This record gives sequence, structure tokens and C-alpha cells, in this order.
Amino acid sequence: MRIDHLLAAGPTRSFEFFPPKSDEELATLTSTLHDLEKLAPSFVSVTYRGGRASRQRTFDLVTAIQRDGRLVTMAHLICVGHGRDEMREILEDYRAAGVENVMALGGDIPDDPALVASDFAHALDLVELAREVGGFSIGVAAHPAGHPRSPDRASDRRFLAAKLARADFAVTQFFFEVADWVHLVADLADLGVTRPVLPGIMPATTLTGVVGMARMGAAVPASLLDRLEAAERAGGAPAVRAAGVAAATELCEELLDAGAPGIHFFTLNRSTATREIHEALYGPDGVRRP
Repeated sequence: MRIDHLLAAGPTRSFEFFPPKSDEELATLTSTLHDLEKLAPSFVSVTYRGGRASRQRTFDLVTAIQRDGRLVTMAHLICVGHGRDEMREILEDYRAAGVENVMALGGDIPDDPALVASDFAHALDLVELAREVGGFSIGVAAHPAGHPRSPDRASDRRFLAAKLARADFAVTQFFFEVADWVHLVADLADLGVTRPVLPGIMPATTLTGVVGMARMGAAVPASLLDRLEAAERAGGAPAVRAAGVAAATELCEELLDAGAPGIHFFTLNRSTATREIHEALYGPDGVRRP
């Protein structure tokens, strides 16, 4: 099932995982997949950070889920460190395995200089190659605050519009205020682009995690930070977690009310917070609560 077709049929809900690096991580992910499969997601996606080992882990996980036949899958691909012929082979392998959905990303610049070289200048080049190979619904990344390497927001929006002119949909980096998504979608509409933009959601459940989120390009706003700190004073770490999950649930409700085409959850390979938010939004029967 293609994700563009799912989006055309109505709002989606989806979960993102990363490929395990150890038997312990595999056990955690297996348990998480078991838990979240019960929620009947529209699709699941698997990330890929680069390097041959990571690429193979992503391929193995995506194709294993695909063979199982119970979940629609999307494979992440990155430009950095890949030649055109190599990437064509990867895409053809996915297509042969029955995978119909890919996420075309530029990728983070790795510390190892040997992994930097690429035949692709931008993610748009990877989108074009996936179109050339054919048979895929193609997603791209969107950054509500602008990509960290973009010189300014205006140029970031123009480049995103160019990607979406050839891709089918976008998934955003996580963010914390509904206005971030609303403004992003409005900016794209002003540029003549109306492709679906799925908001990416990751709850801030620890005060220490807030620092890491800011490094990833999505700073926690002062109002949410104040809420988390007040929860910590009142009830410690469990209260902080509960406040973060509640804030993420409220954000999802606001996004759906604002017309978001679905919700994409960054799970970090854990199911608990995602299940709690999903339950609050959709209830046990998977239907959104009024």
C-alpha cells in the first residue's frame, strides 16, 4: 500500500523506529512492534543514518516487516556517502522486496570523512532517482523552524517546495506548537505547494532530554519548559513525564483540529508514551475522540 494513497483516503497515524544495533535493542524493538501493531497504524517507517552496516540493518528490518504482511512500511534513504549506481541498486532491491514507500533525505554529515562523498547534492536529487526507478510513494523531510544548514527560512521554504513538487508528502521534524505546522503549510501554499505535510511528534518527557531536543534543531518553548519544571517541583520525574505526554497529546489534538493529514510518532523504539498519546486521541477502538 502506497502512503500517498493512504493520505488521499483520510488522516493517517504512523510510527517511526530505528534499526537495532544489538540483541538487547532488537528485543526492545520486537516488543514495541508487538505493542504498537495492535493500534493498527497506517504505516511504520525505519530510519537510516548511513554506512553499509546501518543500511543493511534498515533493509533487513523493513523487508522483514514487509514479508510479515501486517504493516505498511517506509524505508529511509540518505544521500550522504552514496553513489548514484549504488543508490539505484538499493532502490531496485527495495522494489523487488515489495517495499513501495521511501523517505528521501539529505542525511547528517558523518564524522568519518570517507563517508561524506556523494553523487547527490541534495535530497531532491534522490527524489528524482526514486522517480526514475519508479514504483514508489516518496516522502521528504520538512523543518518547521528551517533546516539547520539553511541560510534563512525563506530559502528553506523554497527548497522544500521544490522537493515537494516531485515528492508525494513530507514528514516534519518534531516541534511543540501548532503554529509551527500551520505557518509551514501556509508558507508552502503561498509557493503553490499543497502536498500533505505530516507533523512529527516526540513528547518531551525528561528535563535532561530537553537539551538534546534543542541540539536536534527543535528547541522546547519557554511555556512548555516552565510546565515541565513545575511538574518536576510538584512530583519529580514521573510528573515531568506525565506533563510531557499531556502536552504532546494536546498538540496532536490541536493539529488534527487544524487539518493535519495525520500524526507521525517518533517512538525511539519504545511504545509506552506513544500508546498513551494514541489512547487519549483515538481510544481503544482506534477512532478519534470528539
